Amino acid sequence: MNQLNLFIELTRLKKPIGFMLLFWPCTWGLTLAYDFSNNLNDYFFYLTLFFLGSVLMRSAGCIVNDILDKEFDKKVLRTKDRPIAAEKISIKLGLVYVVFLCFLALLVLLNFNNYTIIMALGSMPLAFSYPLMKRYTYWPQLFLGITFNYGLILGWVCIKGQIDIVPIILYLGAIFWTLGFDTIYGYQDIKDDEIIGIKSTSIKFKKNPKIFLILCYSLFIVSLILIGILMKFNTIFYFFMTIPILKLFYYQIYNFKVDNPENSLKIFKNNNLLGLLVLINILIGKI
Repeated sequence: MNQLNLFIELTRLKKPIGFMLLFWPCTWGLTLAYDFSNNLNDYFFYLTLFFLGSVLMRSAGCIVNDILDKEFDKKVLRTKDRPIAAEKISIKLGLVYVVFLCFLALLVLLNFNNYTIIMALGSMPLAFSYPLMKRYTYWPQLFLGITFNYGLILGWVCIKGQIDIVPIILYLGAIFWTLGFDTIYGYQDIKDDEIIGIKSTSIKFKKNPKIFLILCYSLFIVSLILIGILMKFNTIFYFFMTIPILKLFYYQIYNFKVDNPENSLKIFKNNNLLGLLVLINILIGKI
């Protein structure tokens, strides 16, 4: 039982925000591509596959992150008790877990068409190299955005069998969404990160983060409006866009307090609801 608890802690299964932020872009791409005049069984089947894939890959990613960041995590108050940093789980066992989780994810992936399988496998090196980026660049959040939102493209491709301009536009916009919320997240550890030499957009824009956040979230909203135009969504879509806009610009940016870690975490977690709101908006646009 103790090993099970350590595994759950290692994979952050009690913190669903991580895999949900991986899952929402998948649902956006899938919903944009799906023809709802057809039977809905396939839609819910793919939703289930993407959810399972998100949980499995996020869990594997957490372990790889903890292995690569073991020495850093020991020096940060929030992460020093993670199983690998605290040496409750060995790196060797952690790698065994990674292989097992990736094998399960592969079984899920094999349910998709060949094009989706090839594209998903092509993204793997980026997914597992992301944790290294904070050592070399102030833009690790950019690499996270490229990785975390890749499921949006896969969601579209698993239905259409090809890439189109619509998912690419929203994918680029979603990258800026991730840039924004992960910059906010980074303010939890900014003091420790500066001491140990980790780089992030939180540090790069620490003097005036709200201007950077406004830019990121504005580009995300513009991408949503553009796909609404290209997909010829109904006018209700644009009316309901006011809700995520208020969530992003009032709740997240206006209420953001740079020197309050609890505030940063609370605002970061709010993006789970935002992901759902965007999905609902896309559904409304297609009615």
